[in-house]
Amino acid sequence: MSVNKVTILILLSLLASMACQKSNPVVEFQTSKGAILVELDVKNAPITAGNFLALLEEGYYDGASFYRSVRGASENNPVHITVVQGGVQHLKSARRVEQIEHESTDITGLTHSNGALSMARSAPGTASTEFFFCMGDNPELDFGGKRNKDGQGFAVFGKMLEGEQ
Repeated sequence: MSVNKVTILILLSLLASMACQKSNPVVEFQTSKGAILVELDVKNAPITAGNFLALLEEGYYDGASFYRSVRGASENNPVHITVVQGGVQHLKSARRVEQIEHESTDITGLTHSNGALSMARSAPGTASTEFFFCMGDNPELDFGGKRNKDGQGFAVFGKMLEGEQ
């Protein structure tokens, strides 16, 4: 997926199976490049997935976009990753949202595998609205990985079911 500020519309799709509470909710990202279906893991990452769902339900992500891609290492960080980041950071109308507790991958058991949906953050406990998809496996983003100096990794809370990977 090329990222030139691809505008997205995220729709909350509570599938029939969700009605009987036996599966995780599935959300649909409508982009100018096509739809992306994502399953949110409310069982293993209840804080992060719950925060994302609450923001969806209140329409917070209206006007969101994919605005950044990282392919490889950077000047500031020599650890190679491949991700596409999205959210509302670019919107002047976006209100500030409370930061949430960090659910590291050693707690949730989830990993930054191909198609994983995770929260962006600067330090543990600073995630709020910005998210990213893993394009390929990115183990350096997991707990103990070397992408963050603190070693806490990022909080995975979902996975891509359908869409461009």
